[in-house]
Amino acid sequence: PEVINGRTHKATVVDLSPWVEYEFRVVASNSVGIGEPSRPSALLKTKAAVPVVAPTNVSGGGGSRSELVITWEPVPEELQNGDGFGYIVVLRPLGSTTWTKAVVASVEASKYVYRNESITPLSPFEVKVGVYNNEGEGTLSSISIVYSGEDEPQIAPAGASALSVSAAEVEVSWQPIAWNRHTGRVLGYEVRQP
Repeated sequence: PEVINGRTHKATVVDLSPWVEYEFRVVASNSVGIGEPSRPSALLKTKAAVPVVAPTNVSGGGGSRSELVITWEPVPEELQNGDGFGYIVVLRPLGSTTWTKAVVASVEASKYVYRNESITPLSPFEVKVGVYNNEGEGTLSSISIVYSGEDEPQIAPAGASALSVSAAEVEVSWQPIAWNRHTGRVLGYEVRQP
């Protein structure tokens, strides 16, 4: 802190964080050195303000058919700047001009699931997550691309063949399904006998 003239009995402290409790002490100094600090002042909370820090690590994906799962890292309490803190999620299909907005009124929230029957599997969406409190809406994150949930594969594996290995074993082989928007990620196969 800057040194204040000895005839001054008042100072303005600047660059404090909103909605945070502070206490203050005063020390006297002269050419010999610095004296003992005063007793701490009473705790004083600064006024609330619109939040300015947007959530980080906005991503998502997965979920069920017709769902868009959006996740983010929650904003710490010391950066919420006031009561009534929550999140604003805005999203739109990639290439669309119209944003859809949702409010998540939970301080601890780190996830939002948008459900709509018109969402096709593995569709890309532009997503931004912002913050608000009783003072107003704050900043939005930069745009992240998040894909909607997958559907079960719509294509069967091709070229299935079986080879007898022994009296009790048969080796079954097939051509793997290539990834595309209609198959999604194939996590495994199941072999059934009719």
